[in-house]
Amino acid sequence: MFTPEDIVALKRAIATGATSVRYADGSEVRYRSLSDMRETLRVMEAEVGTPAAGSTSRSWVASF
Repeated sequence: MFTPEDIVALKRAIATGATSVRYADGSEVRYRSLSDMRETLRVMEAEVGTPAAGSTSRSWVASF
């Protein structure tokens, strides 16, 4: 099960060009490629319910 903190850790690694990530539970994962990292990020965001980059969310409020 992934956490929002896991997502942040992976995004930081992607942004800095690192290929290994240490997660909040103490585990460390070494990724083979940036594409592997991006795919893992998509899976994490889907599981946690974080909107993917570039997506928009809308909410509507009714007023009377």
